[in-house]
Amino acid sequence: MQASVSDARSAGALCCCAIICSVSTPETAEAKRPLVLPIFLIVAGLIGLYAAFALTLDKFQMLEHPATHLTCDFSVLVQCGENLASAQGAVLGFPNPIIGLVCWPLVVCVGVALLAGARFPRWFMALFNLGVVLAMALVIFLIITSIYFLGTLCPWCMITWTVTIPTFWAVTLYNLKSGNIPVPASARRVAGVLYSWVPVITLASYAVVAVLAQIRLDWLHHI
Repeated sequence: MQASVSDARSAGALCCCAIICSVSTPETAEAKRPLVLPIFLIVAGLIGLYAAFALTLDKFQMLEHPATHLTCDFSVLVQCGENLASAQGAVLGFPNPIIGLVCWPLVVCVGVALLAGARFPRWFMALFNLGVVLAMALVIFLIITSIYFLGTLCPWCMITWTVTIPTFWAVTLYNLKSGNIPVPASARRVAGVLYSWVPVITLASYAVVAVLAQIRLDWLHHI
C-alpha cells in the first residue's frame, strides 16, 4: 500500500514537471524572439512604401502634365520635381520610386514574419542585410546628388532617407550580434553594445546630413 502511494506521488510529481516544462518552453522561446526589430521593420517599411507610392504618383503626374506644380514643390530648395526629372532620379533606367514599391513590402514581410516567430536561416538574414546595404548605398548616392548637384531637398526622398538609415544600422548590428554574419566573438560583443545605441547612431547620421545640407544649401535660412 505504501509503495502504491509512493508511486502515485512520483507519478504526480512527474506530471507537474511535464506541465511546467510545457508551459515554460514557449515563454523561453518568446523571450529569445526579437520584438523591437520586427516592429521597427514593419513601421519603417510602411512609411517607406507610402513615400515611394507618393513619389510614383507625382512622377505619373509629371509625365501627364509636364508643366504641373507638384504638391511637394514648396520652394526652389524644397521640391520633388527637380529630383524626379533628373537623370539621378532613374538610376536603373526607371524611376527610383519603383525600387521602393518593390523593396519596402519585402521589409514589411520580414518584420511580420519575425514578429510571428519565424526563424530565418543565416544565409537569408545575410542576404536581407545585403539588400539593406545596397539600399543605404543608394540613399547615400541620392543624398550627395541632392545636396551637391541638384541643390534641392525632396520631401518624400528625405522621408525615405529617414527610414533607410536606421533600417541599415538596426539590421546590420542585429545580424552581427546574432551571428548571422560570421564575425569574431569580440566583434559580436561590440555589435551587441552598439545595437542598443541605434537611436543615438541614427540621430548622429541625421546630424551629418543636416550639417552637409546647411553648409552647401543653407537650408535653415530658407525655413
